[in-house]
Amino acid sequence: MSTTVSGQGPDRPELQKAIEELVESGFVGVQLRVNDEQGEWVGSAGVRELGQSAKPLTNGHFRTGSTTKNFVATSVLMLVAEGRIGLDAPADDYLPDFGLDRRITVRMLLQHTSGIFNHTGELYEDGTIVLGVPWQGKEWVENRFKTYLPEELVRLSLSKPARFAPGTGWSYANTNYVLARLVIEKVTGRSFTEELQRLILGPLGMTGTVAPGTSPEIPEPHNHSYYRYEDAGQERTVDVTRQNPSWVGAGGDMISTTKDLHTYFSALMGGRLLPAEMLAEMRTPEATVGYGLGVFAQETDSGTVFHHNGATMGSAALMYGTPDGSRTLTAGMTWVDDADLAIAPAFQAAQQRFVDEVFSGKLGR
Repeated sequence: MSTTVSGQGPDRPELQKAIEELVESGFVGVQLRVNDEQGEWVGSAGVRELGQSAKPLTNGHFRTGSTTKNFVATSVLMLVAEGRIGLDAPADDYLPDFGLDRRITVRMLLQHTSGIFNHTGELYEDGTIVLGVPWQGKEWVENRFKTYLPEELVRLSLSKPARFAPGTGWSYANTNYVLARLVIEKVTGRSFTEELQRLILGPLGMTGTVAPGTSPEIPEPHNHSYYRYEDAGQERTVDVTRQNPSWVGAGGDMISTTKDLHTYFSALMGGRLLPAEMLAEMRTPEATVGYGLGVFAQETDSGTVFHHNGATMGSAALMYGTPDGSRTLTAGMTWVDDADLAIAPAFQAAQQRFVDEVFSGKLGR
């Protein structure tokens, strides 16, 4: 694959080199935005579509995967600040129809400490895999426009044994955020899309961010995502840029741009969305993996960095920021996905590379 590059802003050859190397490791296209004391740098590498030479957009729309969770958590905490949700109230108070364990609080949903089975499937410590909603291989490809209702996802989860008693462990479950979004809708009487606009998108002037619900569409312009699978012994690659994200729901269905993610995360970390006490709650990590309320805390050579990255079929988002929001890194990446998640090692390496480059002071800062 030929690599086309495009850097804007201060000369940052180390950033351009990093995204070019990402493309060489298997990504189709990468768009990166860095805002720090040197100013704003925006660049891209790779191609916009397989088989085409057009370079990737530098502010195109992309599916953000689990970065969605941070928007949901912020929305919940803003409603806590408004006095409409109790952070330590039983989630059952707001969603009585499910018969949730009364020990599960709203906080536990946001922190993944509820113990609820993950509706997209679970991998247990002994290696046992328990499947949930189909999201791999030919089965997902053929059903990628299917609509799942949030209530359906919750009931699937509740039909499985809990992983642990509420508050006694940590386990990442998309269903926690499906429930959290339902809490938002129940207490406000409005759709999450409407509340997101009222609380975050409108005040910050974010025009490139969408909570699509069951719509398979992605706003123009955008780079393209792909999926590779086996069908009757033949390997097929299909464009999955259009897909109905309701199978993951509030666990990872949103769409954004690098500019909007920067606008949002710099405002959030800089204290412009949440009162100080709510931001402190969000950023207080549990001990297992350092997960706060919808955000990861990561220690670097230069101090703590907060982030919530995400990946879905053929598309991923990176969203990092310093505690004061003065330095952020946001990125959108596309690739050819597969059932084996073959890109995962390269994705993990990319995250660490960017943290080293921008936050860890390893470039002589």
